[in-house]
Amino acid sequence: MSMSLNPYLIFDGNTREAVHFYEKTLDGKVVGIMTFGDMPSDPDHPLPEEMKDRVMHAHLKVGDSDLMFSDTFEGMPHQPGDTIQLAIHPEGEERAREIFGALENGGQIVMPLQQTDWSPLYGIVKDKFGVTFQVNVPEDQSKS
Repeated sequence: MSMSLNPYLIFDGNTREAVHFYEKTLDGKVVGIMTFGDMPSDPDHPLPEEMKDRVMHAHLKVGDSDLMFSDTFEGMPHQPGDTIQLAIHPEGEERAREIFGALENGGQIVMPLQQTDWSPLYGIVKDKFGVTFQVNVPEDQSKS
């Protein structure tokens, strides 16, 4: 069974600047940058205008490694130094539920496992040690 893991860096409105800094500094290649405004609109949860240019997800390839980035949602707490999460990409939904459940035990759910526009199953959980994990099933591996 294979699973990948990568750091996910969280910023407060300056993700785009950080991505390009690390791209130059680490001789990386930007794979993609998606803003909150790039996502389909939801009339039940309208996106504030000031959020549209914030980065929802960015991906930087550095050698064989992946760095991922995001801005916080406007108004969410952001503590510099507490800005790295671990993104886990299990091969299937069943394994994702097992991992999420184990991390949730004694921890706290930040975002319940759910289908998103980029994943059949995605959630965020802070474990009992205070480490935040993003559990993300890649679209092409959802049925494993």
